[in-house]
Amino acid sequence: MATTISPTQTPAQVAVGYRWMQLILGVACMIAAANIQYAWTLFVPEIQKTFGWQRAAIQTTFTIFVLVQTWLTPFEGYLIDRFGPRIMVMIGGFFTGLAWILDSYATSLAAYYVAAVVGGIGVGCVYATCVNNAIKWFPDRRGLAVGFTAGAYGFGSALTIIPIANMIANGGFQTAFFWYGLIQGIIIMIAALAMRAPQVGETWPSTNLPQSRRDFTLSEAAKTPVFYLLFVMFILTVTGGLMAVAQLGPMSQDLGVKETKVDFYFFIIAALPFALLLDRIMNGISRPMFGFISDHIGRENTMFVAFTLEGLGIIALATFGANPWAFIFLSGLVFLAWGEVYSLFSATSADAFGTKNIGSIYGTLYCSKGIAALLVPVGNLITEATGTWSTVFYTVAGMDILSALCALLLLKPMLRRHLARG
Repeated sequence: MATTISPTQTPAQVAVGYRWMQLILGVACMIAAANIQYAWTLFVPEIQKTFGWQRAAIQTTFTIFVLVQTWLTPFEGYLIDRFGPRIMVMIGGFFTGLAWILDSYATSLAAYYVAAVVGGIGVGCVYATCVNNAIKWFPDRRGLAVGFTAGAYGFGSALTIIPIANMIANGGFQTAFFWYGLIQGIIIMIAALAMRAPQVGETWPSTNLPQSRRDFTLSEAAKTPVFYLLFVMFILTVTGGLMAVAQLGPMSQDLGVKETKVDFYFFIIAALPFALLLDRIMNGISRPMFGFISDHIGRENTMFVAFTLEGLGIIALATFGANPWAFIFLSGLVFLAWGEVYSLFSATSADAFGTKNIGSIYGTLYCSKGIAALLVPVGNLITEATGTWSTVFYTVAGMDILSALCALLLLKPMLRRHLARG
């Protein structure tokens, strides 16, 4: 969609309002794509009950989805930088809708695995493009803009988690797969029609944070120690939250709180659906909130606070999770402290390496989520072998705290030296 510039207006003046429309379009796309990842935990018990497969085998579907979503992002990022957001989001919307429609007809594990590949391609295109567009349109408010965009992916399923749960209970999980897949795909494809990247002169840099004035290529970025430290920290922090996303339903079942009713005086609800609703809200809030904070106090300082909070929250969940009230609110705390990884790492990579090739650069960093996803089925196997989630909880909590220390002690001085050389 073209923007008309009057003779008395500069591109930057026109972009002041127009870029917020681009942000809203990206948010709409992310909300529509969110359920494939965040509502999956609702379907796992129903699939296991219907077909009798091992839980670890069913969760391999989730792992395949995340691997495809993440490991194709360098290629998708290259296409975004080359062809722009409109066509990539259009393709992503089609595949996102198709994935759940395929799930609605699946009767074998192989069919679920194929649908996971399709969904990974679709959501990968949508996610990478929308985050990339926010990075490019808002260099002066990068943490906030990317936070809103990534937050929509976390918060999006909060709008539909209870309706999906009700449809699964009343009409069956296949029906929920079909109709929500169709609706989600259509929404994304319509929003894609109005998306575009900024033109020269439509953006301006931050005055609060140091940012690279040079646009690195992927090969140049990959030669810097900052790139590899961000990659390792991403793996350390994303693992715990990703495991909670996929395993919260099974965790609640094993801890004995899944069907426990909690009384809020004005309504009564089972612990798991309420925890899922609260978690999605906290996940969505955390990304713009911590992104906004990072725009003012720095990315590394914000990482230290958030990652430490996540680690402590996981330890508390391991200790008190058998209590339904504790399970609900501590899982919400974990998601509040985890969701921001997707705003902080993307904003930091753009600060360090510029925006011209950020699609391929952050796409490669985002592959760390795929590596973390490999640990999700391992968590099931460890729990089945030990009979408790404690080992898994304490391990990922330690990883979070280690990443928090890396942010403050390693990344902060390393990034300053990197920008000074640039």
